[in-house]
Amino acid sequence: MTIELPGLPTGQLFSNSVQMLLAVGAISLVPFFLMSVTSFLRIIIVFSITRTAIGTQQIPPNIVLIGLAMFLTVFIMSPVWKEVTEKAVTPYQEGRITQTKAIENGFAPIQNFMIRQTREKDLALFVRFSKIPAPKSFEDIPFYVVIPSFMLSELRTGFQIGFVLFVPFLIIDIVVANILLSLGMFMLSPVIVSLPFKVLLFILADGWNLITTGLLQSFR
Repeated sequence: MTIELPGLPTGQLFSNSVQMLLAVGAISLVPFFLMSVTSFLRIIIVFSITRTAIGTQQIPPNIVLIGLAMFLTVFIMSPVWKEVTEKAVTPYQEGRITQTKAIENGFAPIQNFMIRQTREKDLALFVRFSKIPAPKSFEDIPFYVVIPSFMLSELRTGFQIGFVLFVPFLIIDIVVANILLSLGMFMLSPVIVSLPFKVLLFILADGWNLITTGLLQSFR
């Protein structure tokens, strides 16, 4: 098995054991890389804010939210992975393109997906600070510029969706707190009283279905 590490010096500078160690280290960064360039970031932010708004503490557990976010990410990113397979993986396995060309072809669909979800303001910010020549098109923007721009836009979008989800539950908390205050029940926590009403509202509105539908539509 041959492992090629593009960008590293060739020759006798690295022994086989060192190259293997570097390859294993690079593989360990794959999950972090995939979470940074896919829809996972926005989804997990929305799910976490929703759980906080309801006030159910650790219900659903983190592992459940992460698992649901991962499967939704696979569903949303499946057209991108299919394009990567058709343009990069399959031609490289058949020997029709080189490894360098396969990496270039494989990054292109992912970069196009990120650019579609990235605000021009965020792209302009990192292009300006990277001090690169003004790109003539989105395809000319380097990958290391697109990734932080995409993540910044995803954080903003996730918090925007989370804010909209937070408002109805906040209104319930305010109404319950005012009712308890008017009844003179100062020692009773409004959070405990409002929790069943918030859970009931979420169930009646079919909250998980609505949130999932909105997330899927936001990536169109």
